[in-house]
Amino acid sequence: MLDPILLARIQFGANITFHILFPTITIALAWVLLFFKLRYNRTGDMKWMDAYKFWVKVFAVTFALGVVSGITMSFQFGTNWPGFMETVGNIAGPLLAYEVLTAFFLEATFLGIMLFGFNRVSNRVHTLATVLVAVGTSMSAFWILVLNSWMQTPVGFEMIDGKAHATDWLAIIFNPSFPYRFTHMMLASGLTAAFLIAGVSAWRWLRGDHSGSVMAGMKTGVYLGAALIPLQILAGDMHGLNTLEHQPAKVAAMEGIWETERGADLRLFAVPDEAARTNHFEITLPNMASVILTHSWEGEVKGLNEFEGKHPPVAPVFYAFRIMVGIGMLMLLVSWIGAWQLKRQGQPKPWLARALLFMTFSGWVATVAGWYVTEIGRQPWLVYGVMTTAQAASKVPSGMILSTLIMYLVVYVALIAAYVSVVFYMARRASRAAMGDITPKPPAPSMQPTLQGAE
Repeated sequence: MLDPILLARIQFGANITFHILFPTITIALAWVLLFFKLRYNRTGDMKWMDAYKFWVKVFAVTFALGVVSGITMSFQFGTNWPGFMETVGNIAGPLLAYEVLTAFFLEATFLGIMLFGFNRVSNRVHTLATVLVAVGTSMSAFWILVLNSWMQTPVGFEMIDGKAHATDWLAIIFNPSFPYRFTHMMLASGLTAAFLIAGVSAWRWLRGDHSGSVMAGMKTGVYLGAALIPLQILAGDMHGLNTLEHQPAKVAAMEGIWETERGADLRLFAVPDEAARTNHFEITLPNMASVILTHSWEGEVKGLNEFEGKHPPVAPVFYAFRIMVGIGMLMLLVSWIGAWQLKRQGQPKPWLARALLFMTFSGWVATVAGWYVTEIGRQPWLVYGVMTTAQAASKVPSGMILSTLIMYLVVYVALIAAYVSVVFYMARRASRAAMGDITPKPPAPSMQPTLQGAE
């Protein structure tokens, strides 16, 4: 028999993994679309509008999948985790409602104008619709991250009869970890959209489409990635310091540190052994964990053994953190080399275009790895220090959870494959149109002579 709590966690993890892929793109892509529109307004150059028209279609498909996957995720609060809303629903419920009221309606309403209104409304109204959708996507991220950050660092409430009641909504919204998480997520979204745009544009360029809109998209993606990745490294460092203060067990798992150390070594690689409470095959840099985490050569970092078993599973957090950091370093390398070459030569070398194509969905990998660090690293707590995951779980039998988990996974794999296929199909169609390979269909033959003959 499989543990139903573990299965429920895997199911919710699979759902959030699938869901987060799409908002991670739309949050920043909306602002890139606004940039394209403003550049068109300023210059009148159709390459910017052509880029806008292509990427707004990608935005619409991505937005639709994000909405659908978000709905199924919300159902699991009731089916798998009823204790969550029973205990903290007085706080979680309003925050989720604020997201719908202030963000979702803006996106859903004005996306139609972005898609179909270019020749039907004034240019000013079309630009305003783009602004409102961009604001809406960011507001959606704001409220969702408020709730998630409050679950990580809960403040501004009191427990009455086993239920959380808000005492200070400003403290709840601007809880200690929120500024760092919001900044980190917005930058992650920017990088995800930047490398998606650069990668798809590079794919079109490799297929022979060297049109102005392709180069505008490629340069925008590369320059945006090059600008954001240093900021993300800085934000990540600040976020790590905040996590060390509020969730030291998570940091110990990220670093694979078992015993409290002064001048802690940085484990570049290791194989954590939770049963033996040690690491195998360590590759370390002396004192560098203390330098990074405490900004001191001899700074103290608490080990996992300090937390009496109340710490997250070590291996998933340890490896996910290194995947996230490794992808970030690769982004830095590719974007800076790409920006340098595009600035000098105006066109990419074929090897650079292939590198950008390889990095198309690198933002997805880094974001998912980062969310695994955040969410698995919170275990065994669901609301840190307030309620454990086990306390929120339902009594649904493991067989029922397993069957729905399998169905979810099959559907998610199919939808991701379909999404990627559709994005590249749209890119192929756009390139064929730009290169004149798509000829208009001849008009349907008139039926009038036939009707006259019948008469």
